[in-house]
Amino acid sequence: MDFNIFMNDVVDAARKDIREAGYQELTTPEDVDQALAQDGTTLVMVNSVCGCAGGIARPAAANAIHYDKRPDQLVTVFAGQDKEATEKARQYFEGYPPSSPSFAFLKDGKIVTMLERHDIEGHNAMDVIGKLQAIFDQHCKEV
Repeated sequence: MDFNIFMNDVVDAARKDIREAGYQELTTPEDVDQALAQDGTTLVMVNSVCGCAGGIARPAAANAIHYDKRPDQLVTVFAGQDKEATEKARQYFEGYPPSSPSFAFLKDGKIVTMLERHDIEGHNAMDVIGKLQAIFDQHCKEV
């Protein structure tokens, strides 16, 4: 099997998972600026092809939003794939080093907090869902 074909399948599946969960894919720097400049609350899922993204972060992203409170906007960038968009998004994550997978929580275009890879890797999806919902409790309105 051609490794590139295999990786394309993995990337396509990872993109599909997060889109089906209700996240808008941001694939260009312009997409990022347009989405992150919006007023309100935004959760950015920095997607990747690593095991902790597929086994923990994406399932947490999909399930955490089924909650009484949730961000106004759900978006995603794909580290290692949409490089310029990811780099642009990381400019909004002031004070946090690049990390993937990760979740950035913004309010009115400004970073409030972040769940970095070390907050995801070695944990289970339920732990990460709890961490995300605690952020939602603190910063989001009821839906």
